[in-house]
Amino acid sequence: MNPDRRVALVTGSGRGIGRAIALEMANLGHRVAVNYRSSSSAAESLVAEI
Repeated sequence: MNPDRRVALVTGSGRGIGRAIALEMANLGHRVAVNYRSSSSAAESLVAEI
């Protein structure tokens, strides 16, 4: 585990701009905590993609 890696908590990351931000944070090497309100299937899809 690299202590220099950051954790990004992205609210509303199930869809829309939150999803795009979560994907970009993951692409930059950050660990991403996915948060959603009602679209659990979209959030699960994002986690699988990350």
